Amino acid sequence: MQSFKRLNTLVGWFTFVVALITYAMTVERTASFWDCGEFIACSFKLQVPHPPGAPFFLLLGRIFSMFSLGDLTSVAYWVNMVSVLASAFTIAFLFWTITMLAQKLLGKAESEYTTADTLLVIGTSAVGALAYTFSDTFWFSSVEAEVYGMSSFFTAIVVWAAFKWERIEDEAAANRWLIFIAYLTGLSIGVHLLNLVTLPALALIYYFKKYPKPTFWGGATAAGIGLIILGIINAGIIPGLPGMAFVVERFFVNTLGLPFNSGMFFFVVVFLGAVTYGIIWSSRQKRPIWNTSLLALAFVLIGYASYMQVLVRADFNPPINENNPDDALNFLSYLRREQYGSRSLLYGPVFTAQPIDNKKGAPMWKKEGNRYVIFDYQPEYVYSPGDEMLFPRVYSSQQNHPQLYRQMLGLAEGQKPTMGDNLKFLFSYQLGHMWWRYLMWNFAGRESDEEGAGYMLPWSTDNGVPDLLKANKARDNFYMLPFALGLFGIAFQYFRRRRDFLIVGLLFLFTGIALQIFLNSPPSEPRERDYIYVGSFYFFAIWLGLGVMAIAEGLRNTLKSDIARNGLVVGLCLLVPVMMGAKSWDNHNRDNRYQSVDFAKNLLNSCAPNAVLFTGGDNDTFPLWYVQEVEGFRRDVRVCNLSLLGTEWYIQQMKRKTYESEALPISLEFDNFNKGKNDVVMFYELPGVKNGIDLKQYINLIKTNNPALQVPLTNGDMTSILPSSELFLPIDKAAIDKANFVPASLRPMMKDTLQWSIGKKNLYKPDLIMLDMIATNNWQRPIYFSSTLASDNYLNLKNYMQLEGYAYRLMPVAVPGASDGYVNSDIMYTNMTKKTFWREFDNPNVYYDETYKGPPVVSARIAFFRLADQLIREGNTAKAREVLDYSLKVIPDKSIPYDQISSNYVRFLFAVGDNKKALEIANTMATRADQNLSYIKSGRGQFGNPNADMYVLQTIIEACTEAKQTAAANKYEAIYQKHANSFG
Repeated sequence: MQSFKRLNTLVGWFTFVVALITYAMTVERTASFWDCGEFIACSFKLQVPHPPGAPFFLLLGRIFSMFSLGDLTSVAYWVNMVSVLASAFTIAFLFWTITMLAQKLLGKAESEYTTADTLLVIGTSAVGALAYTFSDTFWFSSVEAEVYGMSSFFTAIVVWAAFKWERIEDEAAANRWLIFIAYLTGLSIGVHLLNLVTLPALALIYYFKKYPKPTFWGGATAAGIGLIILGIINAGIIPGLPGMAFVVERFFVNTLGLPFNSGMFFFVVVFLGAVTYGIIWSSRQKRPIWNTSLLALAFVLIGYASYMQVLVRADFNPPINENNPDDALNFLSYLRREQYGSRSLLYGPVFTAQPIDNKKGAPMWKKEGNRYVIFDYQPEYVYSPGDEMLFPRVYSSQQNHPQLYRQMLGLAEGQKPTMGDNLKFLFSYQLGHMWWRYLMWNFAGRESDEEGAGYMLPWSTDNGVPDLLKANKARDNFYMLPFALGLFGIAFQYFRRRRDFLIVGLLFLFTGIALQIFLNSPPSEPRERDYIYVGSFYFFAIWLGLGVMAIAEGLRNTLKSDIARNGLVVGLCLLVPVMMGAKSWDNHNRDNRYQSVDFAKNLLNSCAPNAVLFTGGDNDTFPLWYVQEVEGFRRDVRVCNLSLLGTEWYIQQMKRKTYESEALPISLEFDNFNKGKNDVVMFYELPGVKNGIDLKQYINLIKTNNPALQVPLTNGDMTSILPSSELFLPIDKAAIDKANFVPASLRPMMKDTLQWSIGKKNLYKPDLIMLDMIATNNWQRPIYFSSTLASDNYLNLKNYMQLEGYAYRLMPVAVPGASDGYVNSDIMYTNMTKKTFWREFDNPNVYYDETYKGPPVVSARIAFFRLADQLIREGNTAKAREVLDYSLKVIPDKSIPYDQISSNYVRFLFAVGDNKKALEIANTMATRADQNLSYIKSGRGQFGNPNADMYVLQTIIEACTEAKQTAAANKYEAIYQKHANSFG
């Protein structure tokens, strides 16, 4: 018995060390894309990230950042190490959890274990834990500063603690474990809410222990109670307590005339006093269930208290302060994640629905004087009964979602979806594409790292596969061996320990399928979302481990020797995680990958001093926040995130000075852009302003709520309008000449007025604020638009924009025909060749996934393309050749394969006289396009974009024809014609 316990402890720590070494060797050395830059910046200075925040994660990140010892460039590495350490502990607790479940399947007392029994239990647990160590999704989350590694740790330790509690006979000692679980649950709220979905299954563990003769209805009741506890925490405690506190606060302030926050203080004192009294009373009355329950509540609240950090830090108004949750109103909005809106789950409209009316919903409050007042109501839209359905899955009318629904379901324009269509989308996309595919990525193998890539089958081969797909580092075939082990484990546990199967099954269900149903995914996401379901993969790894026992049991009659049988099975099954680790290492090793940060620096360095830079969300902004907040790079540039510029708190923050950047030139006041105010300015053409409207006057009319610019809505409220699609802005030439930013060659083209058509469309709040800045700025500060923005974000001003690198500068000059802006070759040459960073971008051994081949590569190649094109137009072919050579040197094909943009280099290389390199690129790209298109026609799958491949062939043919390279043009024309009928 003692030898088993010692070995169980040692091997558990061994799996911890294996995971720790693996993740520490492959961890990202700097800030990754997506949320990592924001989390690192917020950890370093304890700022406030996007709701609902992760205060406990940030506190740990702050502690780890101190290990950088003043080296600002290593702060990101140390914050990333929070995930590394948490993930390594997750593997250890997974090992010990599988051990406990395997012991139950063995059905012996520890004192009776033979060497063969010990080998089987320990080996089973090691296979499951190590397989999860090298699983695709968990490994990805373990090596970057995201919350999912630590969230998995809390899931692992809570489930382990629940099974540990189950083994304790002494009730007083067991109750301490329940309180410990409650405390961990409270702490997990400060990381991510995913851990809460385990509660219904944990309630079953409690039921099975307390009731030795369980019934179906008893189990269902226990799971239902677990769901109620989940609801109490998720809705009653997290946003519920602050909501109740605000009700008391309003009574104290509005009715009793007391100062702000007096009601909040009173509520906290009374509530904590009541909980304390309940604990003392239940102890004196000897009521253990009440006492344990109240203590558990108290410890959940102690863990949840990490959110005090949000309130405290928001009150200091740091540079990153999302939602500004410094008072009861904003804190409640922050916890409820109101900025993301809501999705219908049980009953609601489908994507074809159009509202027929709207009514007042929940009131929206604000501080005014010494009172709280209602300034508006949340709109609740009313739809006709035929436009709504039960359990709506096809609900989103945003962006291109309606078009995608129709495409997926085969619906004609205007055709309403049926319940059959609704369920088809649920099973084919939400459960198939967005969950099952991810499960198979982890336990069968991944086809590639391209968006939408499928999974590998045991018989999948590389025969006839495009070279780039064959060389894709994320193409890993596990031959379904991990998945098969999981299926064996499911069957074995089902027949041997049905109660445990039910518990693990519920955990698997709630962290996977149920979570997908709750999230109700739209038909497209910004990126692959497999990390959300990492808990589901965790519980499948338990079954994967138990599959080792299933195989050993299946061979009992074939191999009589227990030692030989168990040793052989464990040895062979350990090869499965070894294979997973060996195959997956190259596409999880993030060593020497810096381009997310270098991209941010290149974008900032595209701007003149003291600039305003408009960017999009996530990858456009978070890396920039990181380099400014942590590394102190180009703090004179004010990054203005258009995804947030529709919120009142962010606009207020833009009106304040931050570091070296002065407040942005926004003239509108808070009441002009408060929540619900001017969210949409409707286009409503008035006859008297067909010739256009002065932008400054228009903004002033909006600011004063002038009746001339307002029309009534159906509910009687008034709303602002855009009365004309034509806008003009008088140009202050004296101010422009003083600033000296218009080149002499363009000065004669400058007119007295900047005049353009913004289009006959509604303005959204970010558009309105941008127009306000343009009108108010009077050319005092350079205004830039990131080249990564969607076309609508440029306000139809592209012909007034000058490309200077990765960003367009708004100019008072329009160049005829420059519909995509014009290039200042002198400034852009300096920015692109002297002020850019390309660390390790030419290293073929560094792994760059599709995210890194997106904004960093596309922005760079487009910039070099535009610069070379302009230099050739100016007759400066020597400098153009230098730019092309430099581009191909810093972003070579060997590390970053040529893309659609690169096909244009062929024409330029011919133009500068480098025929050899032009033909080399043409041949490489045409061969790849041919392979990709042939692969699609074979029906075996898809790699790349067929439209892009056909464009590449067309571009190369045209370039060769213009350069009189007849043989090459004919060769590529033949390839094009081969695919024209299929993809023309």
